[in-house]
Amino acid sequence: MKTLILVRHGKSSWEYSVGDKDRPLLQRGINDAHLVSDRFQESAPIIDMIFSSPANRALHTAMIFCRQMYLSLDQFLITERLYDFSGDEVLHFIKELDNTCDTIMIFGHNHAFTYIANSLGNTYIENVPTSGLVRLEFDVNEWASIQKGITEQTIFPKALRA
Repeated sequence: MKTLILVRHGKSSWEYSVGDKDRPLLQRGINDAHLVSDRFQESAPIIDMIFSSPANRALHTAMIFCRQMYLSLDQFLITERLYDFSGDEVLHFIKELDNTCDTIMIFGHNHAFTYIANSLGNTYIENVPTSGLVRLEFDVNEWASIQKGITEQTIFPKALRA
C-alpha cells in the first residue's frame, strides 16, 4: 500500500517585487496552513518522507506542517522537481520514489496538484485550494505501478474557518 499526501502551498503575496520563487505567504496562508495541519494531525498516517518545492511559499507551508505535526526534518528534502505547474514532472517524481517509503507528503503548486489529484484519485476536485490537502491511497507495492487510486481524504481550509 502506498499513500501520497499532496499539500498545495498557502496563499501567497504578490505585493513584493521579488521573483516567483521568493514570494512569501500572506497571513491568511499561514493561518490556513495551521488549520489544515491541525486537522490532518488528528488522523495522519506515519509519514516516511516529506518533499517540498524550493519556492518560499511551499517551504514555509511545509515548515508549518512539520512543526505542527512534530515531523522530523531528517525526513525532509527540497527538490526542484516539485517546482512544476503542469504536473508532468511531479508525476515522474512520484513514480520514481523509493519503494521503502510507503507514505509520502509533498508540498507544491497548482495546476500540478489538481491535475495529480484528478489523474490518480477517484474523486473529481475542481481545484485544490491554497493550503489544501489531498490524501491518495494505492493498492500497490511500488511507486512506479501507481495508477488510479482512492481519494481517501481532502482537507480544504475554507471548510475549517469559523
